[in-house]
Amino acid sequence: MKYSGIGGQAVIEGIMMKNKDEYATAVRRPDGGIEVKKETYVSMTEKVKLFALPFIRGVFSFADSMILGMRTLTFSASFFEDDEGSEPGKFELWLDKTFGEKVEKVLMGFVMAFSIVMAIAVFMVLPLLLANACRRVIHSENVMAVLEGVIRIAIFVAYIKLISRMEDIRRTFMYHGAEHKCINCIEHGKTLTVEHVRESSKQHKRCGTSFLIIVMIISILFFMVIRVDNVWLRIVSRIVLVPVIAGVSYEFLRLAGRSDNVIVNLLSKPGMWMQNLTTKEPDDSMIEVAIAAVEAVFDWKAYLKENFPDTVIPEEPAA
Repeated sequence: MKYSGIGGQAVIEGIMMKNKDEYATAVRRPDGGIEVKKETYVSMTEKVKLFALPFIRGVFSFADSMILGMRTLTFSASFFEDDEGSEPGKFELWLDKTFGEKVEKVLMGFVMAFSIVMAIAVFMVLPLLLANACRRVIHSENVMAVLEGVIRIAIFVAYIKLISRMEDIRRTFMYHGAEHKCINCIEHGKTLTVEHVRESSKQHKRCGTSFLIIVMIISILFFMVIRVDNVWLRIVSRIVLVPVIAGVSYEFLRLAGRSDNVIVNLLSKPGMWMQNLTTKEPDDSMIEVAIAAVEAVFDWKAYLKENFPDTVIPEEPAA
């Protein structure tokens, strides 16, 4: 495997692929065609040098991914909105009157803030409170930290299992698999064809699912060391340390995505296993969408010529 630098995420009936400052969102339209939108996005780590420092860049890279995620989801959802016969409600009219052209950015900011608060509440604070109920019978702080971590992972797995029962989410997980397969296909020296992508793995070490699992595992180690007696201080510590844990987790994920070291691969296993919940095998039409997104921002032929010179690349047909 050789690092390509491209990454992406699944959206509604489509895929976003990013390479450096360029990203493209490819969506399968209701009429069967593929719509590709290419744009640029300069990350916070490029704009501010401080944000690019190790253990700091992880937090801002995560924020970048959330911003891009909201933008691309909004774009993909626009193809499936059914507004016929419906009039804007009072709340929509108030938003338009109050914020004007900025209404979309305001709503996006609110959704992101709400998502972060809910994620911290459900995956950081709730496991602490549930584990705290066992404190009368468990006196070891190390065991309590492990129990809290196990509860956190169990909640995450239950959440993924629950939402995966929805048809739209299941299809999004299939597109997620197509995204991984495309990147694996290229990074293992194969030409980007539907056949080769289909044969590639749907698991990838740089996946966001792996990042979340790494966060949960590293949080166990942190809370074994950082101990406070008061339950309110423990809650505060879980909230305050989220950026620190995210920063450490990002550095490991970044290393894993660039290394085939045996130890790194072994430590990456939990995240790879968890991807079985968030990635599904795509059909060929989904793979075609993923290929369209890749080709809009990444010259895979030049990449293969440089990194896999023995790979036979088909010649472009004559005009």
